[in-house]
Amino acid sequence: MKFSRAYGKWLSPGIGIKRWLLLAVLGVTALSFGVVLIFLSFVAVNPNPIPEPRWLESAFLIALGISAIAYGIYRFARALLAPYRVDKQDTVIDAVYSYIKRQKGMKVVAIGGGTGLPATLRAMKPYTSNITAVVTVADDGGSSGRLRRDLGVLPPGDLRNNIAALADDESLMTQLFQHRFNGGDLGGHAFGNLFISALASVTGSLETALIETGRVLNIQGRVFPATLDDVELVARVQTKDGTRNIHGESAITAAQGKIEEIGLQPRNADAFSGSVDAIMTADVVVLGPGSLYTSILPNLLVSGIQEALRATSALKIYVCNIAMQPGETDGYTVADHVRILEKYIGRGVFQLVLANDHYPRENAGSNTRYVMPAAQQDDILQRYTVWYTDLVDFERPWRHDPQKLAAAILRPSHIEKTIVSQTAELEMISS
Repeated sequence: MKFSRAYGKWLSPGIGIKRWLLLAVLGVTALSFGVVLIFLSFVAVNPNPIPEPRWLESAFLIALGISAIAYGIYRFARALLAPYRVDKQDTVIDAVYSYIKRQKGMKVVAIGGGTGLPATLRAMKPYTSNITAVVTVADDGGSSGRLRRDLGVLPPGDLRNNIAALADDESLMTQLFQHRFNGGDLGGHAFGNLFISALASVTGSLETALIETGRVLNIQGRVFPATLDDVELVARVQTKDGTRNIHGESAITAAQGKIEEIGLQPRNADAFSGSVDAIMTADVVVLGPGSLYTSILPNLLVSGIQEALRATSALKIYVCNIAMQPGETDGYTVADHVRILEKYIGRGVFQLVLANDHYPRENAGSNTRYVMPAAQQDDILQRYTVWYTDLVDFERPWRHDPQKLAAAILRPSHIEKTIVSQTAELEMISS
């Protein structure tokens, strides 16, 4: 009974579908009459004299039939897809082509957090929807810290930023997700943080909450936590008052000292299985950009993430920061960033280093201090391929420009071959 009612809806008046199906059927009829008309002219029984083929009438019927079929199918497809394309301005074929292109794109895993990792996600989402962001959950400041203390949830802030990066930047829902309240009890909270926390409470699982949030924003990819365990950053920091142990990400940065050692508590936090699986099956893994000690390393200190990075056959790229970060990497060069990574994950885990070589003063402000290249004789140049290129966002030169970053990430020869082969395959599909 339900089956018949469901199919009966197709016959409801005013839905704008039946007319185009009928037009296509009439087109098939006209095309068939045109073909039959020619056929009958040649197979007439004992014609005397032999009749002339009726080319004009046949050509008219065939042309009319093909036009009606094509236009009917086109309008039928538009009517059928309209409910799913409310906010889309491009044509149907452009939307289908773009969707197929991204679905067939390479598998990319981006590891980090904060405000740096979204640059990588925005860089890659035009080329593939097979993107997984592996995000730190060690944040304890701002809105995330308050929700963590008040509700006992994992900090949602970095997760929210990266979900928004994989969504449509112009979407009203994305703007709502990033909206931050200015006053009252909710002052300082981002709506997306509250949404993720509430959804995690309703579903009983942060994993499910992230999946459902991704559906709401229709993101191009996935966002996973590095771990589902409640972890805290602990660092030994040398300050003007001496060396001391500091607990909490926000306190470590605020100490404005030299970080000598950093770790997680508990040390045996387990990696989220989805993050490990994504790394193992990736074509490319990108570390960063982002705060070296408080966004990138917290992911790599999770048991299972390091092992997956060593075991995967993916190309592993480290994207070095453009500017030094006060309280973390004061005075660091590109080589210093690399050596800190080696200290915690060992040598040779990644193969390629991408670094900026453009240092504009316009829009930079007085506080921006750029990360300088490694010395020409530095030993890291013997262990890694280091590519220097312009990665600067002109409006905010301390951050990466997504388009420039995409061009740099896609530069390795075997990746270019992958893109070329995918493009050729898509061109075959579209033709």
